[in-house]
Amino acid sequence: MGDTSIASPPVTATRRAGVWQAILLLAGSCMPVLGSVLITPILPQLSEHFGAIAGAEVLVPMIVAIPALMIALFAPFAGQIVDRLGRKPLLVTAMIAYALVGTAPAWLEALPAILVSRVLVGICEAAIMTVCTTLIVDYFHEKRRRDRYLGLQTVVTTLAATAFIVLGGALGVGGWHTPFWVYAISLVVAAFMIVSLWEPTPAEAGEVAPAASGAVASDSVNVAAKVKVPWARIGVPLLVTLFGGLTFYLLVLEMSYLVVGTGIAATDTAAIGGVAAAASLATAIGGLSFAALSRRLRHGVLIPVAFGMQAVGMVVIWMVPGMPGIIPGALVASLGSGLLLPSLVTWVVSAAEFADRGRVTGWWTAAFYFGQFLTPIVVAALTVALGGLPTVVGIAGVLAAIVGFGVAIALRPRTVAVTA
Repeated sequence: MGDTSIASPPVTATRRAGVWQAILLLAGSCMPVLGSVLITPILPQLSEHFGAIAGAEVLVPMIVAIPALMIALFAPFAGQIVDRLGRKPLLVTAMIAYALVGTAPAWLEALPAILVSRVLVGICEAAIMTVCTTLIVDYFHEKRRRDRYLGLQTVVTTLAATAFIVLGGALGVGGWHTPFWVYAISLVVAAFMIVSLWEPTPAEAGEVAPAASGAVASDSVNVAAKVKVPWARIGVPLLVTLFGGLTFYLLVLEMSYLVVGTGIAATDTAAIGGVAAAASLATAIGGLSFAALSRRLRHGVLIPVAFGMQAVGMVVIWMVPGMPGIIPGALVASLGSGLLLPSLVTWVVSAAEFADRGRVTGWWTAAFYFGQFLTPIVVAALTVALGGLPTVVGIAGVLAAIVGFGVAIALRPRTVAVTA
């Protein structure tokens, strides 16, 4: 029987990833973002279309949020596959499947069927995000390159989010089905991944001396099977990441409802998309600042600053009524979100070893996206209890300030007393 594996470039001891590989991995990282933001401008349309269905007020936001739950549930399993069976085959397979299930709502009419397709989208996204982040750390393992590309991961994905939000708003004018066709773009990216990416060895990922890079893949698999996930080191950072996923996603998911709450029509997707795109652009600027700031500031400063900016912006939305509060508040909070995401991922993932990097990345991805999944549930419950969405946003800001302060205390430099 012939070899049916996905072809990779020949293994050499000198393979070094460059800009092209970075572009492909950053493009792949945009796919879960595409799943999150493309259809946010049409959420009010979907709410109106499915409004007669029982529980629509929760089920419709789940069209956006349920992929995050699937990422949370399946990213750890994707991490296991990454460490045991390899990075590239899982990535390419997931990218192709993503196009098929992502475009399904373009021709589906029933809400349950759409939700099922979104479950499958989330499973694909779990694999894509886990592998792309793992390969960025593998390919660009030197600290400066790693931080640059992890920062760029946030920048590129949020710039893509800006474009996807505008695109979703523009396509939404033609009906809520139309934006889903954009998911087919993953097929183009997958085609380039097949010919341009390779399965890294531990040596190429900076794990061992270059002379040992001839080790066969099965040796890496055996090592991965023996290395345990370092729960003692990553447990608390994962909890912080879960909360960060909620605060990061809150304005992404609820921006259209905040804007419509000021009196703008739900069908004015261009206006809704414009405000959301401005916030997304601010997130990109925050991510762009990470590479420079990370060379000067430690995690114990960057993460509290990011949470603090989120807190200030969200409290402004709470305290200043209407668009005068929403626009500046969203911009400040989004700047904090852009700085927060790469700060969290480097805190957790950068110290992982080659043999457990996939699993650590998978658990980080699971924590972040589980926070995203919880967002509409928490917001719906608190909106009923507290009487308004701006109030919920403000309370989230207060909690962000508290968590940021706690991280600052926990990560403060330890001084060692010197006795004479």
